[in-house]
Amino acid sequence: MDKIGGFLVPAIIGLILLFGFLKKVPLFDTFLSGAKEGMHATASILPALVGLITSVTMLKASGALDLFTAALQPVARFLGLPAEVMPLTLLRPISGSGSIALVDQILGQVGPDSFAGRVAAVMMGSTETTFYAVAVYYGAVGVKKMRHTIPSALAADVSSFLLSALVVRFLFYR
Repeated sequence: MDKIGGFLVPAIIGLILLFGFLKKVPLFDTFLSGAKEGMHATASILPALVGLITSVTMLKASGALDLFTAALQPVARFLGLPAEVMPLTLLRPISGSGSIALVDQILGQVGPDSFAGRVAAVMMGSTETTFYAVAVYYGAVGVKKMRHTIPSALAADVSSFLLSALVVRFLFYR
């Protein structure tokens, strides 16, 4: 399989180039045009990304994340969520890299086979970085009115947070 995989990507690229050549497409000009569009898309979403990264860094550095986590402990206990994953429920819709760092911290503290470790892993796999995705994708195409996108996506995230604890409990702790 390794030998096939090593040739698969170059073969596909070669087929695309061959197809373009046979169809008399100006390959280099088309490549440059696509690269130029990519640069414009990157430039258009850069302000949203800088703002998002700055706000996440400020949230963590100010201690506000710890304050929110402590305030939500009774709610977490009532909902059956382990206390260790509460920072993840707050940060996951905002930051993917921050969430990965939190999951690493959770797994280091309680272990990957613990209830909290398993719930954190399921949360990471079943949720999205909602605000990042909206900022990047809506910013790239110039959508200004998000209407129901954020509330719907956050409702899906909350559902995933709650169901992750239920599913882990059902599958591993019956």
